[in-house]
Amino acid sequence: MALKFPESMDEVFYYTDRELENGGEVTVWVFKKKCPKCGAVMSKPKSKTGRPIKKADYVCPNCGFTMSPKEYEADLIANVRYTCPSCKHKGEKQQPFKRKMKQGVPTLVVTCDNCGYEILVTKKFKKPKK
Repeated sequence: MALKFPESMDEVFYYTDRELENGGEVTVWVFKKKCPKCGAVMSKPKSKTGRPIKKADYVCPNCGFTMSPKEYEADLIANVRYTCPSCKHKGEKQQPFKRKMKQGVPTLVVTCDNCGYEILVTKKFKKPKK
């Protein structure tokens, strides 16, 4: 199965490319959802500075259809390309973009198709300002 790689960061909801221990790698990307009414790519409205408004609903730029963030994020699909640090198997897969709590941190768990090793893609947090 050959996954479609994003052509620009404008079409992705989430993207990360990380190196793991023992020569492992993982790349995860989630494409933005399309409007169920007209098929255009939905996004959050932008503020005066050009950045998306964090707490706003997702809006279709063509027809104005809106979705709450919970609705929008409920059935997103993560595309994963990885090299397992345990068995060096290279693989690609799609799975639901659902984070589970592992050691108190929201984590996307990717399981190697060859050996069953769990590759943990943790959510990165910003350091608090002093």
